Amino acid sequence: MAIKTIISGHEMSPRQGEILDAALVLLVSSGGNLTMGGLVKAANCSKETLYNWFGDREGLLIATIQWQASKVREPKIDLKQIDIASFENALNSFASDLLGVLSSDISVALNRLAISHANSELGNAVLENGRYAMGRRIKPLLRAAKKKSLLTYKSDEEAFRTLFGLIVRDVQIRLLLGDEIKYSKAKINKEARLAIEQFLTLYQN
Repeated sequence: MAIKTIISGHEMSPRQGEILDAALVLLVSSGGNLTMGGLVKAANCSKETLYNWFGDREGLLIATIQWQASKVREPKIDLKQIDIASFENALNSFASDLLGVLSSDISVALNRLAISHANSELGNAVLENGRYAMGRRIKPLLRAAKKKSLLTYKSDEEAFRTLFGLIVRDVQIRLLLGDEIKYSKAKINKEARLAIEQFLTLYQN
């Protein structure tokens, strides 16, 4: 089942998702050299379709960033009925998704490309759909837990930065620098649980 996301204010169609999946695979296999012509062949589509849906190459790259970021799901939880068990489960799911996405070859390729385009629309797209988007998704959960007296912290941003740092640790920078660390699903889940345990040790009432 295709993951849904929003591109330029519109919900993505399954076919657009298929094309962006192909773009992500091509991005890795080409060492970041994603071209419209290459994607036409890989996704069996026309250039006209790509330009109509995504605009130019930079628009396509921004769409792939949004598509990859959408794989970190927003926690599905009733914020009004939150308790420590449901809160911890939601955090664990978020942490597993985030670590799984960030440790993938696709995200490494996207982040390397963004670094080479720092202070550009592409670099800003990685920030906006990466770290900033993760904050927007998880801060309502943190606020709900604080309101229920499950957590104590001074600001949402402080709590989120701590959580994000505990989840990501040095994994992202090591991968960007070429460290060939491999994260199995079991390892991702273990690291995610450890991060959440440490976060709760710091902030749980």
